[in-house]
Parts: sequence; C-alpha cells; structure tokens
Amino acid sequence: MSKKELAHESSSRAVPLGSVRNIGIMAHIDAGKTTTSERVLYYCGVNHKIGEVHDGAATMDWMVQEQERGITITSAATTCYWHDHAINIIDTPGHVDFTAEVERSLRVLDGAVAVFCAVGGVQPQSETVWRQARRHKVPAVAFINKMDRIGAEMPRVMADIKEKLKANPVPVHVPIGEEDTFKGVVDAISGKAYTFTGDNGETVVEGPVPDELQKAVQEAYEAAIEAAGDYDEELLDAYLGEEGIAPERIWAALRVGVCKGELLPVLCGSSLKNKGVQLLLDAVVALLPSPLDRGTIHGQNPKTSAVLEAAIGDDQPLVALAFKVARDPFVGRLVYARIYSGELNRGSKVYNPRTGKAERVAKVMRMHANSREELEVAHSGEIVGLVGLKEVTTGDTICPQGKPIVLESMTFPEPVISMAIEPKSTADRDKLVEALGSLSDEDPTFQLRVDSETGQTLIAGMGELHLEIIRDRLIREFNVKANSGKPQVAYRESISRPATGEATFDRVMAGTAQFARVSISIEPLDRGAGTSIRTRLPKKSVPQEFHTSIEAGIMDAAMTGILGGNALVDFKVEVIGGEAHPDHSTEIAFKVAGSMAFRAAAQNAGPILLEPIMKLEVSAPEEHVGDVISDVNARRGQVLNVEAEPTASMITARVPLAELFGYATALRSLTRGRAHHTMEPSHFEQVPPEVRGDRKSTRLNSSHGYIS
Repeated sequence: MSKKELAHESSSRAVPLGSVRNIGIMAHIDAGKTTTSERVLYYCGVNHKIGEVHDGAATMDWMVQEQERGITITSAATTCYWHDHAINIIDTPGHVDFTAEVERSLRVLDGAVAVFCAVGGVQPQSETVWRQARRHKVPAVAFINKMDRIGAEMPRVMADIKEKLKANPVPVHVPIGEEDTFKGVVDAISGKAYTFTGDNGETVVEGPVPDELQKAVQEAYEAAIEAAGDYDEELLDAYLGEEGIAPERIWAALRVGVCKGELLPVLCGSSLKNKGVQLLLDAVVALLPSPLDRGTIHGQNPKTSAVLEAAIGDDQPLVALAFKVARDPFVGRLVYARIYSGELNRGSKVYNPRTGKAERVAKVMRMHANSREELEVAHSGEIVGLVGLKEVTTGDTICPQGKPIVLESMTFPEPVISMAIEPKSTADRDKLVEALGSLSDEDPTFQLRVDSETGQTLIAGMGELHLEIIRDRLIREFNVKANSGKPQVAYRESISRPATGEATFDRVMAGTAQFARVSISIEPLDRGAGTSIRTRLPKKSVPQEFHTSIEAGIMDAAMTGILGGNALVDFKVEVIGGEAHPDHSTEIAFKVAGSMAFRAAAQNAGPILLEPIMKLEVSAPEEHVGDVISDVNARRGQVLNVEAEPTASMITARVPLAELFGYATALRSLTRGRAHHTMEPSHFEQVPPEVRGDRKSTRLNSSHGYIS
C-alpha cells in the first residue's frame, strides 16, 4: 500500500496497531522542535516543500501570532507514514507561558523526541518538559540538534543530560565533524556512516566509518551493547564471546529499556541543514512504544470509584480522552481526543461521565495542523478531532453510556499574572464576554473572573506573553475592541495559625424567613497542599442535605480571600457545629452562613499575602555576572547557583514575579544585549511585612497588586 493510499484510508485500519507511534516533539524554546517537525513531514511525503520557522512558513506554526514571533504557541497535531508505520506527531511549545500545551499533549502520547541544542545543552525548559514526561511515564529518545553551530559539542550535552535530568543516555550516533565541519553521522550500532545530499538532504548516502572516528564509534558501540545487555543477557555473552550480533537484536534490546523508561538513546544531527532527520525517524519506529506496548488502560468507575481496566484494541468498548479544545473558523468547536480503545464512528453517540450526558459526534477528523480530513471511523491508537461535542472539555473521558469509565485527568499550574480588561463600547460587551469564554474553554491556564469590589473583569495567565497573545487573539480572531490594564501579579492568600469562627444567618428575604447557624475551625497546611474541607456534624443539628451548601459557601468565600480579593489557599476546614430551623432553614441560608463563618475564622487565623516566586535562569558573559547578580539581589531575589559554561555563565535564582516586569529590557541594558534569560513559576511565598508596608517601593499599587 502506497503512502498516499495509507493516508486516505478512512473506513478500515490503515496500519496494524503495533505499527502506530504517537509521539511528541518537546524541548526548550528555540532548540529546533518545529524545524525538526517540518523535515519529518517533508521526508515522509506529507509536504512537498519545507516550511521554515524564520520565514513564517512552518506548517505546524499556523497561527498568525506564531508566524510573526517565530515561536510555537499551540500544540499542532498531524499524521505521517514512515516505513509502513503511522506516526501521529504533536509539536509542542517551548515557551514556559504555554506549558499547559505540553502537559496535555504528553498526557495522551506514548513516546517523545526530546530535542536538545548542541550548544545550549539542557536548558531550563528542557528540564521542565522532561519532568512532565517523567510524570506521565512517557519514554523518549534524544536528538541533539544544531551540530553545525559554533560551540556544538555532543559529549558535553550528554553529560548535561545525565547530570541535570538524571537520565541514562546511550549514544547510538557519532557526529562526523562538528560545528562548520559537520556533514553527517555514524550509526554506531550498524557501523555505517551516513551523509545527506540533494537540495533538501533527501538522499541518504551510506558509507564506511571514517578512520579518525573508529575509536569513538567503537566506544559508542560498547556503551550501547552494555546498556542493551541489561535487557538481553545472551547478547552480552555473545559480544564477550566475539560472536557477530545483528544490529536488529541490539535495537530490540534497547527498545525494551526505552519502553520501561530506563534508557535514553541519543542521536544527533542538524535539522536546519537537513542532516540526520531520516535516521531519527528510523529510531522512532525502532525504539518508541506502540499503543500495544503501553498496556491496558486504568480508570475508575464514576459511581463507585472502583478501579477498572480496559484492554487495547478496535474490538473493545470505546475509551477516549479529550485533551484539548480549540476554536476552528470552519467547523467551530473542535475537541482533540486520543482514542485508547475501541472505534469512534461519525454520527455515533458518546457518553461523558463528568456531565452524565450523551452527545452525538457530528464529524470525526484527522488533523494536519490547521487543515483536516474527514473520516468515517477512527480507530484505537489514533489522535483525532471531534466536532459536535458541546459540553466535553479538557480532561473529560469519552465512553459508551453502558460501560462508563473515568480516566485520570490532567492538572495545570495556577496563573501567576493577571490584568483588567473592558470593552471599548457597549456594543463590544457581549462579544468580549463570548470571546473570553471561548478562550477560557480552550486554555485551562487562562482564567477570568469579575472583581467583586471594583466590578472589573480580570483575566489571568502564565506570563506577560501569554496575556499578550490572548489580547492579540481577541482583536484578530474575535474582532473585539477592548481596553486592557497593565499586567499585575496574581497574588494568593493563606493563614498562619488555627482559629475558629461562627456565623448566624437570620433574615427575611422576599417575605420568607431564612435561618442557618454554622461553626467552623480552620488551620494552615503546608505551602502547595491545597484545600481540605470536612463536615463533622450530628444529623440532628444540621440535616445532611445542607452539608453540601455549607461547603459551597466556604469555597466561594475562599475564592475572594480576606486581604484583597485574592484566592485563599493551603488550609483545612472542619465544620464542627451548626443549627437548623425545621421551617426556615434553606440551602441558600446555609451557603451564606458557611461563607460568613469561614470569613470570621480566616480573619482570626492571621491572614497572610502570598506572592508567586519565579525560577530565573540568566546566561551571561563572565564580565557581566557581577552586574546581573547585583540586580537580582536588588529585586529581592536569591541567587542559588552560578555555573561556568564554555561560552557564558549560567546564573540560577529565585525572584518574586512582582520584581520581574520589564526584566528583558533591563537585562539587555545591563549586559549590552549579550545575555538572555528564561523564567518559570516556582512556588508561592509570603510577602515580607516590610514589603507589604511599603507599597511604593514594591510597586504594589492596590490590594490587587497592579504593576505601575
């Protein structure tokens, strides 16, 4: 079957499930993820022309904002075929502001390609995405890109991987030359050298190993044999007995280690110069797991919470996970789903255990970035787009109504920055509300709320760039004219000591008496522990049906906090007392009483203000290190480490977000444009009393923390 026939097969499975690879391409920003993806699509025959990121023509960076900035903002999915294997690829963003795109993509993938810059090595966001991959137990292969750049050094990057990622790198490639002399790679396992010719490196030329690389290739071969020997004992014996070992046997043994997440095979090349990508595709097919290798799916019964297992296969009941919601200008609301088991037909009814409702799938689509191909049926192991699901959102399980199952959902970081936004005219008000609701539906890290004190609409996200993109999309995609304030820190509140509180709600509303009395105790939890609410009331004091209302009132009060409208976090509440009236108690009365009791207890519990702390990494020339450190200290930062690298020094620090607005401009001025930085949310810490007391010096312009 030709690639064209494979690509357009829609009613029956195009390739066996064991020949499917669901992979993501992940890395630090500017390591070459999208450039690598473009070469993959070209060599697989999907594209007839290579789209370059720097020209704004990359297939996978289809958004206008991505093309203008030369970065990936949203994860794009596509399908291609290599050696009779179907490869579903998700190209993920590298910028920390869009980490949710990486999180939800890795949740549904079976394997990943971790791309590292041959000069920069393991950079900050490389560590972040690696942690995300480990959390979801996603096996990976490493591709050291940009081997043609000045300062490229594969052994140093491998040492970096071992030290910073605590991984077990296994070299399977040896570069032929480095920097401007880089021209190809040697596959140490097969003992063959490969160079790439043609206008776009499409012709792979096989040749002997250069004499000067014989020793390096032998060392890499022995390292691969040693690693593979842990998964095939006879293989190591055969090597020690000087028997010939087929390369396929070594690959098979390495694959076992990769699928277990214990080995990280390392390849190298230069995607921009069209060298090594075909061999990377060979490694994806040979080393990364298929859906069958990942084993059975585990979930829960939505009613009993009992653990359930679901087998993989087209002949099994449907089990799918919605991992992304997008707005498509042609088909409307588009739900991206990974089908773990069973088949999904166009027009079929599916069940959502979260909502308890069934919905009809109007269309099933195979996605290629922002273009699509309609399918009659999608099979297990596929990643597809679904049209017609109005209430399915990110993290929902899709299954048959008769066999409900809930898969583990996803967790996303809390926003750390917010800003006020308002329509320019009354005519834009409804359009703004609708647009913000649509964007919030798409992005779990984008939140909006109305400030109860000022009536302002506040939108919150992961960073300045995140909010800038949101604002840009409002104008371009939704044609909404709106004014926005300056970005502000998304503070949190907590408590410092245990306390109790009591409240009585006894009023006449709309001619009806309402009564409820609630007593609670509250105590602080460790930072990042979240919230916990327990109701311990005798049934005689407060009937069971009002318990949920009390808890809802507590959560509502916690959302607006005590000090200034910020969410209150990291606490444990116990409802310890209460009183109901046989005729006048209502759900509303107990909800209000619960809220009032919580506020009274929190006021007595020593409320504190928490601010987001960022992990800041600055790469600066040696002569500017002192200036950068002094500036970090002046921003209330704490320098954790200074590490000398070949071309610069890496300064790692933790700095309050409130002190980092406009940092990029300040750093350029401080180092004459020779330093660059990355930052990501680390944790929340209490705002020092002297800072809260001196708002002017800390640039806090209100209880909401507006940045001036």
